[in-house]
Amino acid sequence: METTIKVNQLSKSYATVKAVNNVDISVCRGEVFGLLGANGAGKSTTIECILGTKKQDSGTVSILGMNPQNDRKKLFERVGVQFQEANYQDKITVAQLCEVTKSLYKTSLDYQDLLKQFGLSDKLKSQVSELSGGQKQRLFIVLALIPDPEVVFLDELTTGLDAKARREVWKCLSDLKAKGLTILLTSHFMDEVEALCDKINILKNGKSIFYGTVQEAIAASPYEKFEDAYLWYTDEEEKENESI
Repeated sequence: METTIKVNQLSKSYATVKAVNNVDISVCRGEVFGLLGANGAGKSTTIECILGTKKQDSGTVSILGMNPQNDRKKLFERVGVQFQEANYQDKITVAQLCEVTKSLYKTSLDYQDLLKQFGLSDKLKSQVSELSGGQKQRLFIVLALIPDPEVVFLDELTTGLDAKARREVWKCLSDLKAKGLTILLTSHFMDEVEALCDKINILKNGKSIFYGTVQEAIAASPYEKFEDAYLWYTDEEEKENESI
């Protein structure tokens, strides 16, 4: 299978803190890959280095066979990015924001179809600032998909969504995956990771402490449920217990 994202021995430090320490990632076309870990584990820095918005200290990164530092413009046309926090000008409407996003790319999908797919077709004239948290989250995913990307990065994609809306987003992403879209996501919802991810990489203090499938992660832990296994890998359970 064609490898769309390849990361070898990626490292990045800030002063004396090693934010990312020799991380490897390999994602094939049409796969969903989950980058997991507690807050501060190194997920954001890893993604920023993969996208080329931060320069790594050492290691190599390739997306669609290109170097994100050197081929930024070419990659921009083929990669979609949804960030958890996004700031837009006051009073801009959903339709205006979609039009602005569409204008940045040579080719694009019909954003009205995407809005319908994500349950936002009745919000075209609404101001982005008036949307609920869940509606904004779905809109940010739509914006990432407007350029009809081959690879998309999704950061905490269903934060703020209710259970029904989350499952609708999962269905949309599964359909896109079936069409060959490669997805790299971060999530704190383990049911989401189980439902969507072909492979995962769990980070702790910048290092990879598990790489493989969800089933392999469970099998290598003392637990039968993935959420318990994840907490065991990251020691989050101990921290939670300490604060009780």
